[in-house]
Amino acid sequence: MLDRNAKIYVAGHHGLVGSAIWNNLLQRGYTNLVGRSHRELDLLDGAAVKAFFDTERPDAVVLAAAHVGGIMANLQYRADFIWQNLQIQQNVIGESFRHGVKKLLFLGSTCIYPREAPQPMKEDCLLTSPLEYTNEPYAIAKIAGLKMCESFNIQYGTNYIAVMPTNLYGPNDNFHLENSHVLPAMIRKIHLAKCLNEGDWDAVRKDIGLRPVTAPAAAIGKDTAAGKASFTDRGLKVREGKFIVDGTSAESDILSVLAHYGITPEAVTLWGTGRPMREFLWSEEMADASVHVLLNVDFKDTYDSSVKNADGITEIRNCHINVGTGKELSIREVAEKIMAEIGFRGELRWDASKPDGTLRKLTDVTKLHSLGWHHKIEIDEGIHRLYRWYLQGICINHQTV
Repeated sequence: MLDRNAKIYVAGHHGLVGSAIWNNLLQRGYTNLVGRSHRELDLLDGAAVKAFFDTERPDAVVLAAAHVGGIMANLQYRADFIWQNLQIQQNVIGESFRHGVKKLLFLGSTCIYPREAPQPMKEDCLLTSPLEYTNEPYAIAKIAGLKMCESFNIQYGTNYIAVMPTNLYGPNDNFHLENSHVLPAMIRKIHLAKCLNEGDWDAVRKDIGLRPVTAPAAAIGKDTAAGKASFTDRGLKVREGKFIVDGTSAESDILSVLAHYGITPEAVTLWGTGRPMREFLWSEEMADASVHVLLNVDFKDTYDSSVKNADGITEIRNCHINVGTGKELSIREVAEKIMAEIGFRGELRWDASKPDGTLRKLTDVTKLHSLGWHHKIEIDEGIHRLYRWYLQGICINHQTV
């Protein structure tokens, strides 16, 4: 158990899980917390990370910082996903060891498991067959991270624990139409489609004013009301070769860009078939499970030391801990629940030409339960909470603009 005065560094404390872990620690009375934004500390910069540890000397570290995204982002930026995550892990875990950090919690992902893993996925099915292609670079980086923790523990007697959360959603989620995960992306798409369906342009402009939408030039139709005027003459902004629409853009351009992402007044089109099964965990519950592990679980609790191989050697492996609900439902079912929550009266369509990803990713949470933690928030309540949070954020930010 960490002393209440222990200095805890939460890497990624502005992110979905990091912010929830920060708040959970505060609620438990741990107030000596340290966090740095990306602008204040670039975790890809080894010298900067070393200088930070030299100055702060934390007693414990939560590594929740990572380069993350959905299927589209994982396909387009494969090098970024493996390079940046390996670099972040190398720098933070390495400096934690060099500075004598007493306890480290590393956050991975259940995408570490093989595409055809037996369901539900136990920790010991790691590295038993090929990974899902779409997120293979990210998965390899996360496997390297958990193996770093495991290996430091075995060789140097450190106390680094790796947890592998299932699909997360919750406050401070990423709702980017290209790079977000499936559940927040569906919430935003269906919300925008509802606004278009009801002719509520004020709500549409509030939404994209807060989160401008980027798209390739092909998404801006030539036959819009603006005619054949140049993009710049039409007031469109350009960033890194992509066009940006925000709350000030022409209706015709907004419609064109949203249609590029499958959002129209009549229907929402989502990637794949909707058949893949997924497990979802509320991010604040992931935070609670993470802090529970940080405070109450040691490395020796994560494996069975009595198991030996044919040569009589104790093989210490697969010491990571799955964190999830142990329950699954199809992407189609999730989309239908979101449709009902938001009240969109249009059609739900599927683009089967786009990838589905892994067909099932259900975690076996037996180890987690044996360590004393169980989830409480079910998917219907979670969707309701997240949509309320999303709407509140639009209203608050619109008032302050």
